Amino acid sequence: MTGTPTLVPSVWEGRTVLVTGAEGFIGSTLVDLLVERGARVRAFVHYKPYGEKGHLARYLDDDRVEMWAGDVRDPGRVDDAVAGCDTVFHLAALIGIPYSYVSPGAYVQTNVTGTEHIAEACRRHGVRRLVHTSTSEVYGTARTAPIAESHPLQPQSPYSASKIGADMMALSFHHAFALPVTVVRPFNTYGPRQSARAVIPTILAQLHAGAREIKLGSLTPTRDFTYVTDTAEGFLAVAECDRALGHVVNLGTGREISVGDLARALVTASGREAEVVVDRTRLRPSGSEVERLLSDNARARDWAGWEPRVSLEEGLRRTSDWIAAHPHLFAPDRYQV
Repeated sequence: MTGTPTLVPSVWEGRTVLVTGAEGFIGSTLVDLLVERGARVRAFVHYKPYGEKGHLARYLDDDRVEMWAGDVRDPGRVDDAVAGCDTVFHLAALIGIPYSYVSPGAYVQTNVTGTEHIAEACRRHGVRRLVHTSTSEVYGTARTAPIAESHPLQPQSPYSASKIGADMMALSFHHAFALPVTVVRPFNTYGPRQSARAVIPTILAQLHAGAREIKLGSLTPTRDFTYVTDTAEGFLAVAECDRALGHVVNLGTGREISVGDLARALVTASGREAEVVVDRTRLRPSGSEVERLLSDNARARDWAGWEPRVSLEEGLRRTSDWIAAHPHLFAPDRYQV
């Protein structure tokens, strides 16, 4: 006899969860998943006097999400935000490699000092789990591939140096104070909502504006691109994985593609026609370009049961469709740093 299937309650049902950097690309996607699974989300967003909430605007009148304006450089505001939370996902960071060349100090203040404020507040309030966000940029150009978590860290930009410092700060709180911390290290996340400073939106914005030439920096570096919902699912999986405490866990697909081949795949995904050309103003300083990133995701698979589900081809098509539907968010003729 068949009846109504029994729904298995989500482990996130009823939990109070803090997401810093919640209005960003990955952060807002993570908020969506947490809300879908019944969590009460405290969304820590960077204070703006005009009150615009970007990708979280739809939650302004939704009592499942509490907007919490502040700045991770302010320890008092951070402490108030962490109080009463079961889990903290720390995504807030100053990102973008080009700007780090002109303002490295700002990256230290937000990424390193901000992480110390988060970790200290989590320690003070006894959170169940802190998941800190790293980046594959900390590995620099691959010495061995695929890149496992034991790969040497190579600060090839002030941005990556600040993220190495932030990672070490978070892990130090595990070793010194037994804080339940895991560091997740995403590889080149992409998808709807990503800003124009990233390579995939840069290419698609040019294509959908009718460009017949796609202007890029170096075409030879390879990257491991992970669709944004897969990355967000990885955050949730790692947050429930006790074995990952005190460790770094890569989130990547294990597949690499060169920037040049990616551009050609995006031309196909967009249904447009264009050729790819090198724009020298987009080239990074000598010695700063990371030439190869390819993840070893065995820890995420074996420890947390995570695996990417969206293929690159499907993810590029979805992203192309989203950018075509939101042309007002992009300025294809201007290089975004």
